[in-house]
Amino acid sequence: MYLDSMENAYSLKGKNCIVTGGAKGIGLGITTAFAHQGANVAIFARDETAAKQVIEDFSAKYEGEFTFYKADVGNTASCREAVEAYMKDHDRIDVLVNNAGIGTSGRFVDMDEELTDWFECFNVDLHGAARMCYSVLKYMRKQGFGHIVNITSNAGEIINKPFLTAYAASKAAFNHFTKCLAAEVAPDGIRVNAIAPGFTFSNFTKNMPEEAYVELCKDVPIGRFAQAFEIGALAAYLAGDISDIVTGAIFTADGGYALQH
Repeated sequence: MYLDSMENAYSLKGKNCIVTGGAKGIGLGITTAFAHQGANVAIFARDETAAKQVIEDFSAKYEGEFTFYKADVGNTASCREAVEAYMKDHDRIDVLVNNAGIGTSGRFVDMDEELTDWFECFNVDLHGAARMCYSVLKYMRKQGFGHIVNITSNAGEIINKPFLTAYAASKAAFNHFTKCLAAEVAPDGIRVNAIAPGFTFSNFTKNMPEEAYVELCKDVPIGRFAQAFEIGALAAYLAGDISDIVTGAIFTADGGYALQH
């Protein structure tokens, strides 16, 4: 398959999409962008209340089908069972967005003796995506097509202060996992790309004091944080037929922050 017309090239109408952590923050921005483009979106998340509120709201506004599957990306059995449940209800998976993640901060040398924060961060941010990819790729390979979009971070490319060593290391690995997996599954008709956001308005930043926001924006060349929907718009591009030539790419979306760090 290749693009030969701009007609409906950006449309996701009728495509079956899974978004992990799709009810909050960047995940909600992605779900919203996909909904605008006509997609059917399944939210895979732990918070059923938040997800079902989104589903109720979106079902009244958009033409796609919106569903919830309880899933903890930090648990292998939970990922497998959620994907199996999804496939009992659907005939295919067109798109997987690995968005669910956690943030950790602090110096590596100050962690506890068990390196709890380190292993928790890798378990969710990297291994969680790997679990979801493994479960979903079983079906995508059989159907002969599919798109995977990983949400990583510009922290995987630069050194941030205050230090985010565990988070940054997991995201750097996530970026390389994206490239390796893209090469591996390209012959199966499957594309794998990543978006590496910088500062983005989300649950992590919504209570930030105004003075802190202004100070941080001094280091962002465009002078502001991203909106979650803007990350969603880029994810919609990567999920659609318009980007069928693109695989193994990492799209940094941070307003230029990484250019000077």
